[in-house]
Amino acid sequence: MYRRFFASLPVAIPVPEQPVPIQHYLRQPQRLVKALVDPTRTEQLSQDCFRLKMRPLNFLMLSVQPIVDMRVWAEPNGTIRLRSNRCEIRGIEYINQRFSLNLAGKLEPRTANGKTILYGRADLEVKVEIPPALWLTPQPIIDGTGNTLLNSVLHTIKQRLTKHLIADYRAWAGDEQNQKTTSATLQLSPNAQSS
Repeated sequence: MYRRFFASLPVAIPVPEQPVPIQHYLRQPQRLVKALVDPTRTEQLSQDCFRLKMRPLNFLMLSVQPIVDMRVWAEPNGTIRLRSNRCEIRGIEYINQRFSLNLAGKLEPRTANGKTILYGRADLEVKVEIPPALWLTPQPIIDGTGNTLLNSVLHTIKQRLTKHLIADYRAWAGDEQNQKTTSATLQLSPNAQSS
């Protein structure tokens, strides 16, 4: 018995004004990944592909741990896109062989009246064959539990994104500004010219 679970979550994050526009920051997808997921649970596979080890999830009486390979890339206008391209379930081999996960997301900076807001959306879909041990469980309970679980995953991602992305952007913008100031000071310094 295959079931499909789905969750979608929009996000709008006000961006504090910094000396370096957030579009420059967003051109580094690895920073977004670090904001989304605990860095100890992330492995960079290539320039734009990352393996994310999610925390174990409890679904009715089952406990599983999804491992998701995700491509994250930036478009020229600073929009970030992400898409899952592989998933493995650790914990129950029966489910691992009968499971698919699709995650797609977008985060786009828009500026109006001098204020920038990051608008985004994440869609998460899971298709899984329910193990025989749960066949007697009523479908509304299975569907409700599955959809609630996916919604909680997306809400956790949204909370991390809102908290960590802006903090990391502020720190990055401050570092960038300090580097520019130091570089300009060294170029103007008479001692730098004579050495």
